[in-house]
Amino acid sequence: MKIGNLKFIPQDRTYLMGILNITPDSFSDGGKFSVLDNAVEHAVLMEEEGADIIDVGGESTRPNHLPVSTEEELTRVIPVIKKLVKKLKIPVSIDTSKAIVAKEAIKAGALMINDVWGFKKDSEIAAVAADTGVVCCLMHNRDNTNYSNLITDIKNELLESIKIAMDAGVKKDKIILDPGIGFGKTVEQNIEVIANLFEIVDMGYPVLLGTSKKSMIGISLDLPVEERIEGTIATNVIGINSGCSIIRVHDVKENLRAARMTDIILKNKTISGINNAR
Repeated sequence: MKIGNLKFIPQDRTYLMGILNITPDSFSDGGKFSVLDNAVEHAVLMEEEGADIIDVGGESTRPNHLPVSTEEELTRVIPVIKKLVKKLKIPVSIDTSKAIVAKEAIKAGALMINDVWGFKKDSEIAAVAADTGVVCCLMHNRDNTNYSNLITDIKNELLESIKIAMDAGVKKDKIILDPGIGFGKTVEQNIEVIANLFEIVDMGYPVLLGTSKKSMIGISLDLPVEERIEGTIATNVIGINSGCSIIRVHDVKENLRAARMTDIILKNKTISGINNAR
């Protein structure tokens, strides 16, 4: 898989997606990067710290967030994307569920669609992905937490998203899956999904894991947002061990170091002592 100039080879190493929220109300960094220059500066910093992709979002997806209009979302993200593609060497992703926003973001230079509704919210977004040939990340999401069998239901609902994408003409090698930690799941269900991520990986697509600073970590450890880095790292290490290919994070430097150490242990069999370690 290629995302712009990025040769995405999951078996080689873990890739990092840096989060850039252009919103006043995101749970972790709401308002910090709503000024254009601040957003660009932070994206450049994330690239310097080792991010492989920058994911730009113009609408908060936190619980009970206030929806924004298409026009407002475009106003937030398009100027940022246009500036980022001139500044960065790494690809830019658009975090949206709106077809018009995705289309305009790709025109502005975005090379990936990251849809938290897995192409189920806007019936036209799959066609945008197919027509432009960009990579798309399909996240599991739903409006309730009433599962018959949690993991089986998530897999089946992800298959629905895959079918929507493929029916529109999206190629299999352009699809990434996201189990949707923090979306349509209780804290206990989120933990169960993380414990069983290998089942999502076994579906045969690259898997993106997004746990960064989420309430599951805060509730489990009784910590505020600004103190959830270690909990985030723990979930990402488990994800990498389960076969996840991309981790989506706010704190690139710290998570990169943890990911690289995990990769050395799991993937680099030439490191002295690892093969025979007991």
